[in-house]
Amino acid sequence: MNTIRSIFFVIWLYGGMAVVAISCLPTLLLPRRIAMTAIRYYAQYIRVGLRLICGIRVELRGREHIQPGAALIAGKHQSMLDIFIPFILFSDPAIILKRELLWYPGLGWYALKAKMIPIDRAGTTRTLKKMMREAKARRDKDRQIVIYPEGTRQPAGATLDYKSAGITALYSQLGVPVVPLATNSGLCWKPRGMVRRSGLVVYEVLPPVPAGLGRKDMFARMKDELEAASDRLLDEGLAAQRRTRADLKPSDPV
Repeated sequence: MNTIRSIFFVIWLYGGMAVVAISCLPTLLLPRRIAMTAIRYYAQYIRVGLRLICGIRVELRGREHIQPGAALIAGKHQSMLDIFIPFILFSDPAIILKRELLWYPGLGWYALKAKMIPIDRAGTTRTLKKMMREAKARRDKDRQIVIYPEGTRQPAGATLDYKSAGITALYSQLGVPVVPLATNSGLCWKPRGMVRRSGLVVYEVLPPVPAGLGRKDMFARMKDELEAASDRLLDEGLAAQRRTRADLKPSDPV
């Protein structure tokens, strides 16, 4: 049954993407914020589909910690859903994403129009400089720059060594606070694969790490707070699924 629901959701996900991309094509000729509205609508569409089709409730917490203006959002990254939720939570996000996503029909068009920040994940010095230039331009427009310091999607409960170079460089150069965004999304929507599992997904905005700290101090504080909150949400999500950590498969390490 869960597999059947997941198949219907995949149809909902990509079918809706095609419909929104085509029907909203005129927005690509209009001001950027109009295209951002189309992306925000699609993000809400995904959230509704998860609830109606898969029995997954997506809860957003910590909005009181969101301050107006530019910021650096450091997100835990466990599923594809993570790249859409910032469009619901924040006023004008600019996501740092892998360049390959620009090749996707529809998704790539709107990412370009919305002035996301595509990068080559090889991580050369040239890549870092280009990312910095574009991030400064977005900051000057009071946008929220979203980065996933782990670099790639990880199973719920897993912790990779965070890639410090990008986020610490951005922090020192942009002069804005870092806002950690914790989640347990991988419990219901795994990093890879089609099957979605019913339950509770929570995204929690944590208190900002203020601008002006040393790179190492900021990075240690951001990582500790993001991991602690995501770990707490992991237990909450497992309880909603009536599971424990012992029920996680080896591919979903804790």
